[in-house]
Amino acid sequence: MNIAVIGTGYVGLTSGVCFAELGNSVVCVDIDEKKIDRINKGLMPIYEPGLEELVSSNKSQNRLFFTTDFKVAVHNADIIIIAVGTPSLEDGDVDVSYVESAAKEIAKYINNYKVIVNKSTVPVGTGELVKNIIKNTGGEQTHFDVASVPEFLREGTAVKDFFNSERIVIGTDSERAKSLLMELHSPLNTFIHTTDIRSAELIKYAANSFLAMKISFINEIANLAETLGGDINDIAIGIGSDSRIGKKFLSAGIGFGGACFPKDTKGLIKMAEKAGHDFKIIQEVVNVNSNQYKKMIEKLNLEIDNIGQSSIAILGLSFKPNTDDIREAPSIKLISDLLTLYPGVKIRVYDPIAMSAVRNSIGEKVVYSENIEQAVTNCDAALIVTEWNEIIEFGLKSYKNLLKQPVIIDGRNCFDLVNAYNLGITYHSIGRKPVIAERQEVF
Repeated sequence: MNIAVIGTGYVGLTSGVCFAELGNSVVCVDIDEKKIDRINKGLMPIYEPGLEELVSSNKSQNRLFFTTDFKVAVHNADIIIIAVGTPSLEDGDVDVSYVESAAKEIAKYINNYKVIVNKSTVPVGTGELVKNIIKNTGGEQTHFDVASVPEFLREGTAVKDFFNSERIVIGTDSERAKSLLMELHSPLNTFIHTTDIRSAELIKYAANSFLAMKISFINEIANLAETLGGDINDIAIGIGSDSRIGKKFLSAGIGFGGACFPKDTKGLIKMAEKAGHDFKIIQEVVNVNSNQYKKMIEKLNLEIDNIGQSSIAILGLSFKPNTDDIREAPSIKLISDLLTLYPGVKIRVYDPIAMSAVRNSIGEKVVYSENIEQAVTNCDAALIVTEWNEIIEFGLKSYKNLLKQPVIIDGRNCFDLVNAYNLGITYHSIGRKPVIAERQEVF
């Protein structure tokens, strides 16, 4: 099939490249000339394992093209996928202005039957919005259908997720569109759920908000476990072994970040508010998450008397491993709080991929280290924020040997408590009681 993908962010770029890998002819279009030029030169705008290689191979086989020419992209397409950004507004509502702009561009150049797919995460009713924009902006003479096919790609494993998806959701009221979209996704050999457009739009928000709820729930249990003397890892195994609950998204830590969960939980709350429904449970998910990263500062205060005169290493800056995305990352909030609360504190940071993004975000307020060793040497404490393999594999012995005093605040529960204790490391994690030697009475 001939496919046009509007938008070359995480969703658009990954989807376009992977559809090309399935044998389709794909044109990815974006208004950002510099971005398109860089992609055509082989420079990826995002870090995503496997993506660069697929772009190169599919371009060489003339199945994948990048352009700023909407007319070329729209004219030749059987299916047009809208995959533009839908950022949060200040009040938590979803900004669909980029979707509206994409619909207007489609309306200018639509020349025959097309299936127009909303793949961006959009509020319920956006399908009708796109349909009306195209009809009212010159596209009324051409027959077309609008559908919703929400994406379920995880940053850091997006390519893998595309080819190993657990399900595809197709929302449309047109049998013709349904048939084309079923054919497009059939090589993925996975369960395809078909429904109406509004249900498909809500499925995406419901799925992400439910997963966010699991994260906030296990973090609340972790906080309680610390108080009561339980171990969150054992608790997670105990409840996750129940098939009704499942093991995934039960890793306690310092909260979720990224482009999806924060935006989608707030978006669902706003949608509910507009519909007259007070979505209290999701509001509490957001509330819990907004405070969870502060646990690291609380634990740091237990060990460092004067943080304002100390040097702190922060390891891991992206919101999760295998991505350079720092949107809503706990690291950025943590750095901001430390600098505000403790004037004079010296912060060294390290991340395998996200250093440039952080520098662009916060400038020279911190020291950017070339490696872990440089970041932690002679620091008063190391704070582990993102569980990159490199940070874990560096090993507890190395941390102890390089730190001025062996204090580690681990926000991702990367290391064994007993090993840390045996090495003489003051080690705090999330939801796990530190190993403390039993006191012996001296008579």
